[in-house]
Amino acid sequence: MQPPRDKAHRDKANQDTAGDAQWTRPERQAWTGTLLLGTCLLYCARVSMPICIVSMSQDFGWNKKEAGIVLSSFFWGYCLTQILGGHLGDRIGGEKVILLSASAWGFLTAATPLLAHLGSAHLVFMTFSRILTGLLQGVYFPALTSLLSQKVRESERAFIYSTVGAGSQFGTLVTGAVGSLLLDWCGWQSVFYLSGGLTLLWVCYVYRSHPGLGRFGTKPADGRAHQGSLETAFPEALCLGWVFNMVPWLVAIPASLFSGFLSDHLISQGYRTITVRKFMQVMGLGLSSVFALCLGHTSSFCKSVFFASASIGLHTFNHSGISVNIQDLAPSCAGVLFGVANTAGALAGVVGVGLGGYLIESTGSWTSVFNLVAAVSSLGLCSFLVFGEAQRVDLSPRREDL
Repeated sequence: MQPPRDKAHRDKANQDTAGDAQWTRPERQAWTGTLLLGTCLLYCARVSMPICIVSMSQDFGWNKKEAGIVLSSFFWGYCLTQILGGHLGDRIGGEKVILLSASAWGFLTAATPLLAHLGSAHLVFMTFSRILTGLLQGVYFPALTSLLSQKVRESERAFIYSTVGAGSQFGTLVTGAVGSLLLDWCGWQSVFYLSGGLTLLWVCYVYRSHPGLGRFGTKPADGRAHQGSLETAFPEALCLGWVFNMVPWLVAIPASLFSGFLSDHLISQGYRTITVRKFMQVMGLGLSSVFALCLGHTSSFCKSVFFASASIGLHTFNHSGISVNIQDLAPSCAGVLFGVANTAGALAGVVGVGLGGYLIESTGSWTSVFNLVAAVSSLGLCSFLVFGEAQRVDLSPRREDL
């Protein structure tokens, strides 16, 4: 990568995005911490069901097929509100969309144990609950993208987005650790009460800290499925399951922060934005796929933990690649564009859960699943390397009133 001699195109883009009032440094720090916690709580609520599904299946007499319906139903709703969330974020402000949706999904999560006992149709109520949770959480990342594209200048977007995105790994880690203890001590209901209750407390805090969020008008703006424990491949994981639930996510959090810092540093040193974005994707899709392939061809428990941690950690480099590249292209409608892209990712989650189960059942091995992951990642990487651009293409940075 060679630094360009002329920085005029990047300076012009920075001037264009200045049409909206950008956050001051104290505001950036405050909102980064707030949104990091929000993302963490989003994933706490999202993975509560996967963590509790075994206990719930025992209580309600679900078989594996019925449990699979409950788990996959989240993505049915998640696919449907991606574009809507981005559109609303671009028009009324991403922070307002995030707070409204968090209020709803926090309440729904806390009320899940009550919904489960409304009647004898436990499967119907829980499936409906997960669909609705997916609908509500589907607006989060498109609205977040819209918010950051308007409030953060180009040279700082990658680090802030990666920092906020690290909340997904942190939330999964916290719920995996704390949720496992709560399951043993207090039952599966306590996991939903805690994650939903904390979300509602976060919403109250943000509303109190930013009173202007209550007024709507013109502003001065992964889906990830629950990971398998690999217990079928490594019997010793039955007593060391916490290793797979914690170690990869402990690696992913600093990896996400480092990728954002590295990306912004390279851009500030004069490297072309698109060159940096593509380099991050090579790490996030290319190198992570190599470790995924290695994971599918090892019989060592320790090596599998290392390969899984490396693959998941490197995958966070996508935050500084394609995820933030959408903000480079069109800050004024970044929410909608991210919604379109994330819809495709959510659809892949719907198909991938079923296809992964079929491959494991038919082959008796996880190898075919990891091979598929590597193939799809390689196809996506090649497409971005060939067609990816970072020059701004939208013309109007203004929002409209509803």
